[in-house]
Amino acid sequence: MTAAADRRRLYAAAFLRAVATGLMGVLLGLYLARRGFDTVAIGLVIGSGLSGAAAATLLVTFFGDRLGRRVTLIMLATLAALGGVALLASEHLAAVCAVAFLGMVNGAGRDRAAALALEQAMLPATTDDAGRTRAFAWYNVLQDAGHALGGLAAALPVVIAQLAGTTELVGYGWTLGVYATLCLATGVLYLGLSPAIEVRPNHGDWIPPLAPESRRVLRRISGLFAVDSLAGGFLGTALLSYFFFARFGAGEAAIATLFFLARVANGVSHLGAAWLAARIGLINTMVFTHIPSSLMLIAVALVPEFWMAAALFLTRELLVEMDVPTRQSYVMAVVRPEERTFAAGVTSLVRLGGWAVAPFAAGVLMQGVALATPLLVGAGMKIGYDLLLWRSFRALRPPEERT
Repeated sequence: MTAAADRRRLYAAAFLRAVATGLMGVLLGLYLARRGFDTVAIGLVIGSGLSGAAAATLLVTFFGDRLGRRVTLIMLATLAALGGVALLASEHLAAVCAVAFLGMVNGAGRDRAAALALEQAMLPATTDDAGRTRAFAWYNVLQDAGHALGGLAAALPVVIAQLAGTTELVGYGWTLGVYATLCLATGVLYLGLSPAIEVRPNHGDWIPPLAPESRRVLRRISGLFAVDSLAGGFLGTALLSYFFFARFGAGEAAIATLFFLARVANGVSHLGAAWLAARIGLINTMVFTHIPSSLMLIAVALVPEFWMAAALFLTRELLVEMDVPTRQSYVMAVVRPEERTFAAGVTSLVRLGGWAVAPFAAGVLMQGVALATPLLVGAGMKIGYDLLLWRSFRALRPPEERT
């Protein structure tokens, strides 16, 4: 019963944090613009927040288990809440950037926080091997739902201003208070976690003494994840939105509807991944759903009509996220329990790096070569990643697939 209660608390915390992240992803740039910051300053603040998230993930990777997982999660939640409040009191750009960094303010709209790595390391201990992938699938479904709800909640400043008869800037202030409350609520949930989620290291090293096989697995899979995340950086939502606008003349309403349906399709794909992995295996699910999704993306770049591209894109979104819960489950399954925090942290950092670097090149390719170039490059890199992943890891099975 304790394990199930811990899992429910992790689910609830992930959902609330995703709501806060989705809210801030839409709100941050608009709030800063209302405060009189220009686009360069807004970019600096968003970059500072993501840099803070990366730095926190680095610290969690090496010290999360040593400090204690529950204590670390509570500290992260508290810092995030304080960051939301401090944004209200910060006037100068340097101060706002410092607050964004220390509060890990995420303007990307999707959860890339240090808490994510710790929760991924903890989740397998709340279930058995057979239920691990299903647990990760529901974890990701709740995050997708939270991101969508947070995006809708970004209308709160206007609603509050109209109901209270005040300015929208005051509405933004109250909404930042909602953000801080959501972050603090995750900390309250973490208070109730049982001691069973802890893995106390019995060594004095920063890096846990990895088993030779774990070291080889992490080195190879991190390299492959770097390729996949670099490819994913070519296919970010902002770039895809611009492609649909510039290539087909699609309006904001059509694009917004398309991406809302895409998020719904992603949630369906997470649950479908658990069902499929139980029948054909984790690696096969990752590879044999990912390759068709990449081929559909290539077709999106080549078809002449928006409705064709939209249909292909939504079909792609039904498949493309199937590798997320399966990837998380697989990495946690092939390392030892005491190595999970380090493994989750390292793979998260690798992916953060790829996502951060690729958009710079994608913009250059769109302008200097052809509008569809990032789609073709990203899809081609993903297919190469899938083939290398299958070749490298098809023989290394998780415990539930060894009988």
